[in-house]
Amino acid sequence: MSTKLLTTNWQRLPEATVRALQADKLRRWLRDTVLPFSAHYRELFRQLKLTADDFRSLDDLRRLPFTSKADLLNTPDNPAKVRDFLLVPDRNVLSRRPSTILRALLHGRKAVADGFENEFRPIFLTSTTGRSADPVPFLYTNHDLANLQLAGERVFGVCGARREDKLLNMFPYAPHLAFWLTHYGGTSFGVFTASTGGGKVMGTEGQLRFLRKIRPDVLIGMPTFVYHVLHQAAEEGVRCENLRRIVLGGEKVPDGMRLKLRNLALELGARELDVVTTYGFTEAKMAFAECPVPVDETPSGYHLYPDLGVVEVVDPKTGEPVPNGQPGEIVFTPLDSRGTVVLRYRTGDYIDGGLTYEACPHCGRQVPRLVGKISRSSAFKEVQLDKIKGTLVDFNELEHVLDDAPNVGAWQIELRKLHDDPLEVDELVLHVQKINGADDDHLIHDLRARLTTRCEISPNRIEFHNAEKMRDLQGVGVQLKEQKLVDHRPKNSVPVAASPLRKEPA
Repeated sequence: MSTKLLTTNWQRLPEATVRALQADKLRRWLRDTVLPFSAHYRELFRQLKLTADDFRSLDDLRRLPFTSKADLLNTPDNPAKVRDFLLVPDRNVLSRRPSTILRALLHGRKAVADGFENEFRPIFLTSTTGRSADPVPFLYTNHDLANLQLAGERVFGVCGARREDKLLNMFPYAPHLAFWLTHYGGTSFGVFTASTGGGKVMGTEGQLRFLRKIRPDVLIGMPTFVYHVLHQAAEEGVRCENLRRIVLGGEKVPDGMRLKLRNLALELGARELDVVTTYGFTEAKMAFAECPVPVDETPSGYHLYPDLGVVEVVDPKTGEPVPNGQPGEIVFTPLDSRGTVVLRYRTGDYIDGGLTYEACPHCGRQVPRLVGKISRSSAFKEVQLDKIKGTLVDFNELEHVLDDAPNVGAWQIELRKLHDDPLEVDELVLHVQKINGADDDHLIHDLRARLTTRCEISPNRIEFHNAEKMRDLQGVGVQLKEQKLVDHRPKNSVPVAASPLRKEPA
């Protein structure tokens, strides 16, 4: 692991010491950086009669309300609301600090001015995808880019990268955290990285050309797109004997998808292969990774960076923190951010194994980890729970059922109206790409049984398609994220035995 992995060697400290150090860093960061320069939090702290000194331990975070994506969305009354979360420094405040005066005496005023520019002037952004709301930009300064590079280097280290590796970055080229973290992490770690830009830039054929020419050791990308590319590579007889690791991000990865990707890689000639996943979100400006584990063992969990942020796991209904090892919703507070800053950001992501401070049983790193499967929190994201044909359906569970089905490749759930009549009843159509030469009737019976048992629904129709048709249906190379759930009901339709869904999941 890089010597820069954690400052002050936090990875060898017990939980109580880590939390004490985090509380101290949080207090100083709030006092010196956030409250003087964030319009939103300065006003919030004033209303709550709080100061930075009120945060003596991490338990004091409960005194702050959560921040959510809704808080960042523009409104008619405040059309530039996200700017309230941007740190806008006051030079008069900065110039009076003893550290500023000392730096000016030692290095001159230009060095002071350059330091302010480096720390506070926004020069880069990533953005939320905008699938359920308007995209929200998150601005970075040079200070943030250094942290992004550091977080990316840590992801590479945790994932077991080697400097001699050749890595193919298949994340979409966009203001998308995953792409840029991979780019900056690769340059910092020192591994050869070729970025294809995903399907929208080079298409599937472009990915296959890179596979043939580069013969990568590592693929990194979004699970659905990587699956499509490897499936097409297998059909065309592409060989990838050097491939030893697939790193995934941008979507959750059920166990069935891991197995399918591993089997495809072995079909392409890979001798041994690990599939590891990452977890990140725009608002954190960083991502976290699993370390590689044997194929038949439980994934390690996401290794966190306690020097860069505080992760809480809370009860989605009450908002109260839960004990270590208990499931709950992930809440994030940075400790060293500039640019756009959010405190106690409620992700809407539910982790079923909770937070642990125990040393990782696979790599031995003693950093906090998020353990278990991550899904959307039904109590926080209402789109994840809706009624189909009178039955309450958890789409997180639905995804796991279909991704884990052994003879199913790509798939898509389509909601529509019978005969496309807005006044008719709702229909659920399951589009499926068969694999392994499965028999149609047997697979239909198997899928209906799985969906009925686990989700208490049965599709009106199951339609089979080849890989090319499924790529078209999912928008591979067209959409930033491939579409697994689409709502084709007319917007003016009348709900019948079903409540309306948004067009796409969050």
